[in-house]
Amino acid sequence: MSAPTGERPPQGGGVGKSLAARMYKKFFIGSALVVGLTTIAVSAAILLQVGELVDEFNQGAAKEGSITFGKDELTRDDVGGPQTIMILGSDHRVSDRPEDKPKSDTILLVHLDPDNEATTLMSIPRDLRVDIPGRGTDRINEAYTDGGPHLTLRTVKALFATTGHPLKINHVININFRGFRRAVDYVGCVYADIDHRYYNPAGTGYATINIQPGYQRLCGQDALDYVRFRHTDSDLVRAARQQDFLRQAKAQIGAKQIFDKRDKLARLVGRYTQTDRGLHDYDTVLNLLKLVAFSAGHPVREVQFPAIIPVDPKDTFLSYSQARLDKAVSQFIAGKSARAPKESSVRRKRRHRKRSMPPGLERATQLGQDQAILASKGTPFPVYYPKDIAVGGKYVNPTRVYRLRDLDGGKHRAYRMVVRLDQPGDYYGIQGMNWTDPPILRDPDGTRTLNGRTYQLYYDGARLRLVAWRKGNAVYWVTNTLLRTLSNKEMLAIASSMTRFGR
Repeated sequence: MSAPTGERPPQGGGVGKSLAARMYKKFFIGSALVVGLTTIAVSAAILLQVGELVDEFNQGAAKEGSITFGKDELTRDDVGGPQTIMILGSDHRVSDRPEDKPKSDTILLVHLDPDNEATTLMSIPRDLRVDIPGRGTDRINEAYTDGGPHLTLRTVKALFATTGHPLKINHVININFRGFRRAVDYVGCVYADIDHRYYNPAGTGYATINIQPGYQRLCGQDALDYVRFRHTDSDLVRAARQQDFLRQAKAQIGAKQIFDKRDKLARLVGRYTQTDRGLHDYDTVLNLLKLVAFSAGHPVREVQFPAIIPVDPKDTFLSYSQARLDKAVSQFIAGKSARAPKESSVRRKRRHRKRSMPPGLERATQLGQDQAILASKGTPFPVYYPKDIAVGGKYVNPTRVYRLRDLDGGKHRAYRMVVRLDQPGDYYGIQGMNWTDPPILRDPDGTRTLNGRTYQLYYDGARLRLVAWRKGNAVYWVTNTLLRTLSNKEMLAIASSMTRFGR
């Protein structure tokens, strides 16, 4: 996307400045949501309306105030240069006692660079064992409890200072999750591909949640419950789920939706966020908006933090490998494309040949047929099931058959098969529906033809996260686990083993 030309404000005295302020009106909330909530890309044309919503945001933020950092704590951003934003999500709830100190429920880094091919996200697991400056060794989220955003910033910078790529953080946004919930509602909710059922009934001591598997529309409270869930899975899965949700949100929430709701969203974000003082300044916000606009067409790449799960179940801390952390930080800063490498001519010639089953899969035709029987009840389009399953995988019964509405309110039918792997929170899925153009299938990274069927391929870095194809009035896809456990060969083999039931 190119920068707008011929739009500079008039030079001169007070009249010129006033006119400039009127020209750059009404958009701050777009950037706040892009950077602070869902990394939503915006159009460069909307950069013409900043000033008025900066005022709206500042009025909404008057109660929470800004976060004051020392001059050497944050890196001053260069106009047009890359920026890294640290987003903190507080787990503070209305019911908490005043003496209860909130913890950082989320530590998310977002890197924007107009010269890169992708915008990158990295979540730092809150159970990661680190050295907290002045406090000693503990979980990283204890830095927020002991010293708020200031100590968290120092801790994160100290963590990355040990790598060959010390991280420069330009801005900090501290979000109250109630604001996240309301912002999702304001922008029209988010369609998300839910890997399995998330369920905690009331009275269990855990946050109540009841979200079924399958592609569906999530609104405020459900969206918040989903991204914060951690009862039955690991901190790594939770971080991957948050990044996956943000990627799907960015893919479907456009600038127009934000712009149409700009006034209310500005006050909302102002009310539920704290930022460093730079994000209350007109020029700094404008520079950030330009960077966001120039990065608007970039895919979002999720760079996983290379955490290591302890062998001893009594050890609740996560650790990390220094070498793998160096590599992850390098990928985060480089913002490498999410697209797969191009195939050589030899590979293209060979790709139509029949392939043997990868060692990570096994034949399970009858189990697949049993799932298809459940899926076929009430499904008005052909049901496809996989003959192959991951070794050690188990179907989670029953297959869900359900209805959903599209972006325009049209009604559709769908089914979802869920396979659970050995690791906690590791599920992959088989989806079918007669909504043929859902947002999740926009902009494939490539295609592959196997045994006469053409697949659309969607990558997360070098790993396939989704393989889809269309048949008649329906679409079908295989979704990898949130941790991308299945290899590319396994993903393609499962997809190519999909067989029509009852023919």
